[in-house]
Amino acid sequence: MSPIRNIISRNPLVEGIIPQEMLKAIAKNGTDAQRDMALHSLSLSGFIRGQRSVLGPVAFITATPSSQKCRKVYDEHNTTDLPGDLVRNEGDPASADIAVNEAYDGAGATRDFYKDIFDRNSIDDKGMCIVSSVHYDQNYDNAFWDGKQMVYGDGDGDLFNSFTHCIDVIGHELTHGVTQYEADLVYNNQPGALNESFSDVMGILVKQRVLGQTADKADWLIGEGLFTPKVKGVALRSMKEPGTAYNDPVLGKDSQPGNMKNYVKTTSDSGGVHINSGIPNHAFYLAAVAIGGNAWEKAGKIWYITLRDRLRPRSQFKDAAKATVQVAGDLFKAGSPEQKAVKKAWADVGIKV
Repeated sequence: MSPIRNIISRNPLVEGIIPQEMLKAIAKNGTDAQRDMALHSLSLSGFIRGQRSVLGPVAFITATPSSQKCRKVYDEHNTTDLPGDLVRNEGDPASADIAVNEAYDGAGATRDFYKDIFDRNSIDDKGMCIVSSVHYDQNYDNAFWDGKQMVYGDGDGDLFNSFTHCIDVIGHELTHGVTQYEADLVYNNQPGALNESFSDVMGILVKQRVLGQTADKADWLIGEGLFTPKVKGVALRSMKEPGTAYNDPVLGKDSQPGNMKNYVKTTSDSGGVHINSGIPNHAFYLAAVAIGGNAWEKAGKIWYITLRDRLRPRSQFKDAAKATVQVAGDLFKAGSPEQKAVKKAWADVGIKV
């Protein structure tokens, strides 16, 4: 665990897997129905953030230490009064509701990933029960970690499918919880982009482990399957080729850079957290492919230890680069192929250490 422990998280509510900029594009370019959907989602996200502002930051949740898996899935019945009605508890048989089962299985796969690979005991490393609420609001286009639990919308069925459908989305959002308990990266500019990137890294590793994919065989797409066939795009983001995931007349074009020379300076998107995360994302992809094999075994471990032990709330890209190179040396010896691969990966995205 990180030697620095905060009693209260300094991170604002993470806005969800669908960034505000994409919803704003839909509101600008979409049909009347799509526009209404996007504006409603933006308004609801603003309301949730407002609640957080009034109530103050979310306090870390204490849990009775336990090594037993614990999952609870609630049904919101298309309301917004969390958590809803408990419909599946740990060990219960599968539900007739697909979203309930996907949330339950995704939480289990993410929890098992952290336990089996990194010996982490749930999100808080203290056996925290993973709580999920499905069928949030009506046709809500997002999924988010609210500091205490997971929340999933059903999607509108027009542009987006159900948000429980993609296991990497589940792994991504639950990793925001891990970051909350560890580095607590401030959610703006480069620290915020690192926050998003670490969630993409761990989310893609959960997906690759479930599918049994080695680094060279994986698609490296975040949110593949989330778009309906109506959308011109394959996923929300590509770690392999940032900026190529979608180019749609309604959603706009993927604006992620893969190199510091194209770093986007903006006041939107909390300083470009969903945009510039493409740079550290691509560094991880390059390192993982160069190291080879299962990406979670070596590259993933380097990144996890960096998040857990080396980063601080205001860490920048260069801090993450230095730390991952150092951790690679600690794990696999100075000058090892693994360390060289990590160092070259950062250099290839324009960050030399």
